[in-house]
Amino acid sequence: MSTDQTLSGEQITRIEGELAPKRPSPALTLTAALLGFALITLDASVVNVALPAIGSDFGGGMSGLQWVVDAYTLAFAALMLSTGAFADRAGASRAYALGTSVFTVASVACGLAPGLPTLIGARVVQGAAAAVVLPASLALVRQAYADPARRTRAVAAWGAGGSAALALGPLAGGALTTAWDWRGIFFVNLPVGAAILLLLLKAPRSPRRPAPLDLPGQATAVVGLTALTFAVIEGGPAGWAALGVAVAAAVAFPRIEARTAHPVVPLGLFRNRTVAVTVAAGAAVSVAFYSMVFVFSLFFQQVQHRSPLSAGLMFLPMTGLIGVTNLLSGKLAGRYGPRLPMLVGQGLATAGSLLLLYVDEGTPASLVAVLLVPLALGCALTVPPLTAAMMDAVPAERAGLAAGVLNSARQVAGGLGIAVFGALVAGDFTGGMRLSLVIGASLLLLTFGLSFRLAGRAASSA
Repeated sequence: MSTDQTLSGEQITRIEGELAPKRPSPALTLTAALLGFALITLDASVVNVALPAIGSDFGGGMSGLQWVVDAYTLAFAALMLSTGAFADRAGASRAYALGTSVFTVASVACGLAPGLPTLIGARVVQGAAAAVVLPASLALVRQAYADPARRTRAVAAWGAGGSAALALGPLAGGALTTAWDWRGIFFVNLPVGAAILLLLLKAPRSPRRPAPLDLPGQATAVVGLTALTFAVIEGGPAGWAALGVAVAAAVAFPRIEARTAHPVVPLGLFRNRTVAVTVAAGAAVSVAFYSMVFVFSLFFQQVQHRSPLSAGLMFLPMTGLIGVTNLLSGKLAGRYGPRLPMLVGQGLATAGSLLLLYVDEGTPASLVAVLLVPLALGCALTVPPLTAAMMDAVPAERAGLAAGVLNSARQVAGGLGIAVFGALVAGDFTGGMRLSLVIGASLLLLTFGLSFRLAGRAASSA
């Protein structure tokens, strides 16, 4: 005997839900994005402590070591102007997978490099891939979380991953160089890159969006920045010729941008006082922070003759507090507006730079490690509010472009700072180091004064 059975609407809904394909967990996408951002951030700082070991193997002098760092930084900085648009055109997930794959392969090439030219060339490719990874990773996070509150928490976690990588970079570089070899700082990227690509297999595909590219403007920026860096690092007749190319590019760039419908850097953006001040402050902070990490990595090993691991440990007090300070700075900016934490941060960083003037060969390394802390804390206090101030100063539809301009300016400034300060310490190290600190403090003091022009805001509530 047969019995007719009727399913209720609730039962039908439950069965359809069970049979429907499962939507990938946003946490998987966030993990993949966070790992990629951490990877490219780590690679920007991990190499500094390994520089003396690289120089010992390959030679090349101070200029060669500067290029190992700047090849990555400049490719990253210059190409970031366009890679946000590229990520939109290709789709964030595809662009992220491509950037991660190229970065991982280039890391292996760095680890296998038989000489300095090959290593520098592979570092250029790494930097270009990193420029794709950064905007694509953030776009993935935005797409994965539709709820604004959850998205805000996810972006904060994404940023924290970069801060943690920055903090661990010098220590990881020292540990890998001591326990293995300097090549280990690049080979360690291979399993991380593979893990990211496996996670991406379960992430949803991103839509493609029309996004115009300003190829003439981008090419001019790359040529000009490369030529200027070459002129600073190499000097001599070739350096003067490169400086001429840089000047020509600097003259041509605004003309190209003015005639382009969709410029890579809309020059009108800088008519906004807040934009101009925040970009200048971001550049000064990058010169002070990244250039000093470069200089003191060499100081600990070449002047004080410490091991790579010991040198990495000396940076742990300054880098370990960056993430916490970033969060504190964000809360201060939310309560009082961006001007107050920017002023406090730049003032502290200036004082920290001047304190380091008393460091010489005989200064205990532990004391140097402590003296580096005010500089790092000042920089960490400054960056989140200046970023927020710039985002608030531009229309929502230009937020991505403005972020690209700000980050590019910071990376370029850091790269040029390394080029200039590396040239200064190439002769009399201690004298060059002190002159570098004075230059960094002067830039911070200048932008400290400019930051008074930003709008302040009193606390709305206790």
